[in-house]
Amino acid sequence: MRREVTAAKAAGAVVCLLLAIYFAVAKDWRGVVLAVPAALLLGALALRDVLAPVRLAADEAGLTMVAGFSGRRRVAWGEVTDMQVDVRRRLTSRTELLEIHTEDGLHVFSAFDLGVPCSQALTDLREARDQARRRGMC
Repeated sequence: MRREVTAAKAAGAVVCLLLAIYFAVAKDWRGVVLAVPAALLLGALALRDVLAPVRLAADEAGLTMVAGFSGRRRVAWGEVTDMQVDVRRRLTSRTELLEIHTEDGLHVFSAFDLGVPCSQALTDLREARDQARRRGMC
């Protein structure tokens, strides 16, 4: 995960907090109502990046992925039904998301979550699953 994005979120939270204080002193309550939730949201997102920097990890037994705010969930390779990269193109933008289908549901990760392009993560995950199959782990 890129540290500069986490730092930008934390800096944004501080700026919004300072704006909230400024607006409170100036008795501009509309500014306070806008700045405080923005500070809380950016702070929470930065905190999640610090508490759960690794959103997806693979080993011979299966996958470990973030569940909820910063919890962990273990999924065995046998529970993974499909893995694919969903590519969407809109006007001039291109978005890739790694989709992992399990018996319990769908788990979606972006390149930001993974720290590498989704297609590379998919290749790495398939390699890890194939190695586990060769060793009889799943």
